[in-house]
Amino acid sequence: MVIEPGTEAPDFTLRNQHGEAVTLSEFRGAKNVVLVFYPYAFTGVCTAELCALRDELPTFANEDVQLLTVSTDSRFSLRVWADQEQLDYPLLSDFWPHGEVARSYGVFDEEKGCPVRGTFIIDRDGVVRWTVVNGLADARDLTEYAKALRTLDA
Repeated sequence: MVIEPGTEAPDFTLRNQHGEAVTLSEFRGAKNVVLVFYPYAFTGVCTAELCALRDELPTFANEDVQLLTVSTDSRFSLRVWADQEQLDYPLLSDFWPHGEVARSYGVFDEEKGCPVRGTFIIDRDGVVRWTVVNGLADARDLTEYAKALRTLDA
């Protein structure tokens, strides 16, 4: 079941593409978080979505907002992909235990072995305030993320 708005976001610690540990709760009290799950690095829709985030990075990674992206790819694959596409924000690996964090948010596709396209806007108190979940082939609209972020600070 997908985590609903109003629910406390499940905490986690995952390694980014540089091998550094990133813990969701470290942003509590300091920043809102845009948490983006995606199926696979190096695929068309995922590359388009994450490059669009890169191109609009000041909206999603600044003094008030932290962007975190999650897939079940290994951190080594994520490093190559990040370097190739110039993705300078955290790409977190939910590789092992395979998909554990995606499962905790209700966005892991057991049959395919990867997350579906789930996005969660989490406020400074660690509460999910907005979500969107799309199927594997369906890209998300970044303008909706930006609108949801603006409502947090209104």
